[in-house]
Amino acid sequence: MQFLIIGGDAAGMSAASRAKRLRPDLQVTVLEQTQDVSYSACGMPYNIADPERPIDDLVVREAEVFRRQQGIDLRLGHTATAIDLAARLVHATTPHGLQAKLPYDRLLIATGARPLQPEIPGVDLPGIFALKSLADGRRIKAYLKGQEVSKVAIIGMGYIALEMCEALIQRDIKVDLIKPRPRLLPWMPEALASTVQATCEAAGAHLFPGTAIQRIERSGDHLMIMGDGILLRADMILVATGITPNSELASEAGLQLGPARAIAVNRRLQTSDPAVYAAGDCADAHHLVTGRSAWIPLALRANRAGWAVADNVCGVPTELDGIVGTAVFRVLDLEVARTGLSQTEAEGAGFSPVAVTIQTRSRAHAHKGAVPIQVHLVGDTVSGRLLGAQMVGGEGVAHRINAAAVALQNRMKVADFSQADLAYAPPFGPVWDPLLTAANQLKKKLLPPKESERP
Repeated sequence: MQFLIIGGDAAGMSAASRAKRLRPDLQVTVLEQTQDVSYSACGMPYNIADPERPIDDLVVREAEVFRRQQGIDLRLGHTATAIDLAARLVHATTPHGLQAKLPYDRLLIATGARPLQPEIPGVDLPGIFALKSLADGRRIKAYLKGQEVSKVAIIGMGYIALEMCEALIQRDIKVDLIKPRPRLLPWMPEALASTVQATCEAAGAHLFPGTAIQRIERSGDHLMIMGDGILLRADMILVATGITPNSELASEAGLQLGPARAIAVNRRLQTSDPAVYAAGDCADAHHLVTGRSAWIPLALRANRAGWAVADNVCGVPTELDGIVGTAVFRVLDLEVARTGLSQTEAEGAGFSPVAVTIQTRSRAHAHKGAVPIQVHLVGDTVSGRLLGAQMVGGEGVAHRINAAAVALQNRMKVADFSQADLAYAPPFGPVWDPLLTAANQLKKKLLPPKESERP
């Protein structure tokens, strides 16, 4: 059997490695259009923060290791250009510009995603970068080393933008953040988002939410950003306005697409053609809270989906339950996390949500080192289910959010979650864990009114 994979990052190489472990006789070929495979993309902002650390420290496994130790036919610099579903062929271009046709019995599309490019005149000028691939990280790090960069403007205020804000401030570089929408982290309630914004501003960053950019120009050694009532000068610009799935190959082949034009897959990661699978940032997933398909590109799902594809290709039937959208990132002194739905997202999914926001301590009363921690929980007034959680704090957020994620995956009601037997010790939290405190407050809003209160 010939197992052909398009894309050599998380999902693609996870599938290739697992398939060879399960069936060493399987012919596994991977086409990767870049020169990099198997690296920690999520670690790039933290690597960029350290000018002395080589960017290639993020490489988990070199291409030659896959070839030599696992027998994977890994072809770097090969770009897939078309998929012929009827003939089970993939057309590709080699590094030397030659055309090739590769047959397959099973195909995995793991083409990932690419940065969104805003339609701003001048956005393609030298000194303007995006950060998605390891090659992007190399270019940014080389630019910071080779140029006098004292100020960077970041277009966007999402995960990557805020992580890069931290990385640049750690290098004593001034940072401006600009976005056209009016709020930082719009999925987050105002109380929590304000904490994130205040932390960035206290560290010296300047935020310009609700500011549309009209054009970017170069003036001598500087880049000038001209927008609604602003004129900002920067030595470098980072565009971090989000990503979009690389689904064109699938679409042009006639495969079905799902939300955000991600490739639609079933629980076994099969596309609308059962011989073709899709996994990673190019594919959608089943959302366990809404019961609908969703596109939430995150690293764990990509690796897990790659494994599941390999199992199915090798004759081990495997289905994935789905996702709840759990994510965490750090910005300066804060940990920021979410799982499940925001109140607005819950309304859009057809629920009747209500929410609470509480602030408490990260450690027990009188234990040194305690810092504020904010918790926002969303529940459904009809079913009583927990629908989502968001947290911000100086400590204790990154791993605490996992308890809420497990509750969502198991469709727990808020009342049941409030009874969870969570660990307690003074250095790690109050006796009433912040999640339990929030759940108890939310439970009050979900309880039916007393007889005396009924109309």
